[in-house]
Amino acid sequence: MKMTCGKNLFLQILWCFSLIGLSSQAQNYTFVVTEVKYTRLCSTKNILTVNGEFPGPTIRATRGDTIFVDVYNKGNFNITLHWHGVKQPRNPWTDGPSYITQCPIQPGRKFTQRLIFTFEEGTIWWHAHSEWLRATVYGAIYIYPNKNTPYPFPQPDAEIPIIFGEWWTSDVNEVFRQSMESGAAPSVSDALTINGQPGDLLPCSSPETFKLNVEQGKTYHLRVINAAVNLILFFSVSQHNLTVVAADAVYSRPFTRDYICISPGQAMDVLLHANQEPGHYYLAARAYSSGVGVAFDNTTTTARIEYSGNYTPPSSPSLPNLPDFNDTRAALDFITNLRGLPERAPSQVPKNITTQIVTTISVNTLPCPNGRTCQGPNGTIFAASMNNISFDTPNIDILKAYYYHINGVFKPGFPRFPPFIFNFTGDFLPITLNTPKQGTRVNVLNYGATVEIVFQGTNLVGGIDHPIHLHGYSFHVVGYGLGNFNQSVDPMNFNLVDPPYLNTVVVPINGWAAIRFEAVNPGVWFMHCHLERHQSWGMETVFIVKDGESENLRLPPPPPDMPPC
Repeated sequence: MKMTCGKNLFLQILWCFSLIGLSSQAQNYTFVVTEVKYTRLCSTKNILTVNGEFPGPTIRATRGDTIFVDVYNKGNFNITLHWHGVKQPRNPWTDGPSYITQCPIQPGRKFTQRLIFTFEEGTIWWHAHSEWLRATVYGAIYIYPNKNTPYPFPQPDAEIPIIFGEWWTSDVNEVFRQSMESGAAPSVSDALTINGQPGDLLPCSSPETFKLNVEQGKTYHLRVINAAVNLILFFSVSQHNLTVVAADAVYSRPFTRDYICISPGQAMDVLLHANQEPGHYYLAARAYSSGVGVAFDNTTTTARIEYSGNYTPPSSPSLPNLPDFNDTRAALDFITNLRGLPERAPSQVPKNITTQIVTTISVNTLPCPNGRTCQGPNGTIFAASMNNISFDTPNIDILKAYYYHINGVFKPGFPRFPPFIFNFTGDFLPITLNTPKQGTRVNVLNYGATVEIVFQGTNLVGGIDHPIHLHGYSFHVVGYGLGNFNQSVDPMNFNLVDPPYLNTVVVPINGWAAIRFEAVNPGVWFMHCHLERHQSWGMETVFIVKDGESENLRLPPPPPDMPPC
């Protein structure tokens, strides 16, 4: 395959080839970020897109490929792009989170981003990673097995994208800006979408509803992505079961249910067997929102499953039976029954843990600054934290500061244990616990450390489920529980045999989740809640993984066209 590296400068050519030994092939994509008019829900507005498409273009790769994406920013906003679930070995430089691994690509500028695939097989995705631009800037990534390597399930007859999203009739940038200025919770979206379309049940939407034409007796590979900004979702297909065969681009034990629970950031490979009587059936999705008093988009988005053949279709397909919006038991039943496939797992579960971290994840409030009127609870500002630190995003990226030893950008010493011990999930908690510290604290890990993290949800301000995503790594999810994590008892029930291997884990409301991984990817890696409002409020931290001893275990220099701050 032909490989292009942008400008024909020696340094760029050198950078393009510096890690080529890590991959089997290389190809090139061009992404042009630009504003385009789109009409949904009876109104038209400009949205930011890639190549004018919503959702954006699909990247297709084979296991072990390297891909170069030339990103041209022809929009009116600073932007970064993140390749969600791509491990990027020794290549945090093009991972994408704004002011963590790079400064944004400014309007009129270009940045060539390298995607280094390793063990990923299945479905993941890409999205903007600056402010709330990912509301419309996102797309799928399909990674196929190497030639002559079969799937660990029967070969499907066709593959179909099912990408969930959220749509605001107003300008989503204004939604973000007003929320941050007022300190209030952001306005909820006006519709959920499937492949960019709200579906039959929403105004002015029926003609464009996504339709999946199927033949009786065939099997369809649904490449499912939750690109919603702030919502975990239940989805189902009327009168059909769904079989999950991979999650976050790692194969899992086949797992069949009549509904699926999927959080923002997660991707799943799902088999739909067209084994019902020929007819029309709805695929439908709606929110799972467990927070008491938390506003959410309660619309239902639909797509149509339409069998081929001669028959009289119903005037209106039936909707599937979805769990109630606050059915935590249904969500947990799905989440906790997902299992890994050890014979195809990329790594074994670490047994001898050298670095143990317990971190609370909380919604908080901050005092209203003098001279402002704030609309958070009791006149405060909404905030969020990990271990009582609300992350303060710097104005120069942390990766650059780390690599070039620039002082004053971040501080080490992120707590590895909650600074305050209390009944984290209690119904009545002292209001004095609501206010976190603010800072840019990072976790520093030695190369090769075996890490266990327990995420402990709290009921400060209000409990809710939190999807936590770690860049640069996947991890074994070894345990879940409700209530407060018990270090003496709960680890005895960890699944160290066949845990799922994910890049995004759902921490249940007023409960906990435990993950394990080995820190063998040097660099700077972001960890954050994938509910965008919580990330905006500070529910995040950064891991800095030190270099290994040999040259091929060290962080290489940055590419020559890194965006300036």
